[in-house]
Amino acid sequence: MKTLGYYNGKYGELDEMTIPMNDRVCWFGDGVYDAGPSRNYKIFAIDEHVDRFFNSAGLLDIKMPVTKGELKALLQEMVDKMDTGNLFVYYQVTRGTGMRNHVFTEGPGNLWIMLKPAEISEGREPIKLITTEDTRFLHCNIKTLNLIPSCMAAEKARKAGCQEAVFYRPGGRVTECAHSNVHILKDGKLVTAPTDNLILPGIARAHLIKICKQLEIPVSETPYTLDDLFNAEEVIVTSSSNLCLHADEIDGKPVGGKNAELLEKIRAALLEEFYEATKED
Repeated sequence: MKTLGYYNGKYGELDEMTIPMNDRVCWFGDGVYDAGPSRNYKIFAIDEHVDRFFNSAGLLDIKMPVTKGELKALLQEMVDKMDTGNLFVYYQVTRGTGMRNHVFTEGPGNLWIMLKPAEISEGREPIKLITTEDTRFLHCNIKTLNLIPSCMAAEKARKAGCQEAVFYRPGGRVTECAHSNVHILKDGKLVTAPTDNLILPGIARAHLIKICKQLEIPVSETPYTLDDLFNAEEVIVTSSSNLCLHADEIDGKPVGGKNAELLEKIRAALLEEFYEATKED
């Protein structure tokens, strides 16, 4: 199959799938999601993604309709049905189905899955960023379906000819991007925002930190500012779809380009880990 969807036991091509109007996602965006890449029919970092998915659901008191093991088996079963093994594997759970009411619907949630062909960028070409004030709520550590601020920021970036938007809070603290984590190299050290309630604890972020430690590159999980971002040796953007991108421009001003050797060392190691974990048997 070229694309594949799943909803509570029903399968089909994505453009053929339908959902009940009373699914709470329609009224409240009431749910959480997770996603990651597959290569050669192998889902990368599946345990980490599923753990985060269940954690997000637990923080919102959503009752999961499957166990972790059942979900991982279902995802792999669906990947194996596809025409290509290089995919974007997305899954979400909504609180359930019922008449519109702010009070929670009782019972298990509704499970959605979406698969489509996708390739991981090797991150060799630099990207351009813009900055925008972070006006989102204070639960950014939960991967909810309420992504309007991120969508608005992503569209703002597109109109500016950029690939991503960097959020900052009052006082200039950098948090993350519209759909990525952002980090800097400063004095030969990786600096990345701490995993408090203002950022999503990215799986790619965790792999970046792990790789840096393996390479004996110091890591500081501390808040940093817009001034730090603009004056960084390098600016790194990570997500499950793009494991290691780097920026050469923010708000039309040149950035980075001061420690290309260290950047390349990190990028190559991250891609090597991904290719090794998803190589053909």
